[in-house]
Amino acid sequence: MRLLIFLVFIMVTPLIIGQDIDQLLEEATETDYITATFKSTRIINGHSIERMPEGQLDFRISHRFGQLNSGAYNLWGLDQANIHLSLEYGITNWVMAGIGRGTYEKTFDGFLKFSILRQSKGKRNIPVAVSYLASAALNSLKWDKAEDLYFWDRISYVHQLLIGRKFNERFSLEINPTFVHRNLVATELDPNDLFSLGAGARLKLTKRISFNIEYYYVIPPRNDYQSTVTYNPLSVGFDIETGGHVFQIHITNSLAMIEKGFIGETTGEWLDGGIHIGFNISRVFALY
Repeated sequence: MRLLIFLVFIMVTPLIIGQDIDQLLEEATETDYITATFKSTRIINGHSIERMPEGQLDFRISHRFGQLNSGAYNLWGLDQANIHLSLEYGITNWVMAGIGRGTYEKTFDGFLKFSILRQSKGKRNIPVAVSYLASAALNSLKWDKAEDLYFWDRISYVHQLLIGRKFNERFSLEINPTFVHRNLVATELDPNDLFSLGAGARLKLTKRISFNIEYYYVIPPRNDYQSTVTYNPLSVGFDIETGGHVFQIHITNSLAMIEKGFIGETTGEWLDGGIHIGFNISRVFALY
């Protein structure tokens, strides 16, 4: 009996070892790409590294109420509304485009987002995902001053590098160095060029709910040299995934929902109650 057990052990052991070696070789020749670093193409106001897959269209509705400190007469901001509508489409699996229209300065905007690197492990080990965003916005408010305002004076540009990493199934982090150029500013005191460093994080709470936070630090010039006092935008909120929808509800001190607006033009102060309740609704349609 002992001899039989010994023979069986000798026969089975090479098969087990051989299977383990085959698995190791298979793992070494495959690349595992990380997905769902964030659940939407936005963290809150700013872009995430995510983009729409090829052939999919995202219809987005973003809404911000008035400031909480506007008092009971305005129902603490709920009587007021600021909205941004956009259509965003995956042209290929590495580039997407979007167009939008917002209440803030009656702005028309458009952007292109390119996936440069995808986080992966295995044969190709890349620790972070990197995307590049280029956008332009047109201020269409009526011009009631005596001097002429040309079309190109109304345009602002944004260039942004999105660097994100999904550390595990629950936690993701993103860093966003950003450059904003405004062709037209309110006064000579206001800079045409702004540099900002943004950061956003996602903490998954349940299978369909996550907590998000986002902050942009606007690198000087300081407020002493500007015509309007501004603050760095800080936003916190939750993502709720419901099938084909992603519903985001949050509070933020920024009224604008595009980079040109919330970077360098945020006038609400958290400590003074200058915050807005807001939400984003994302509905995805597979066109092919």
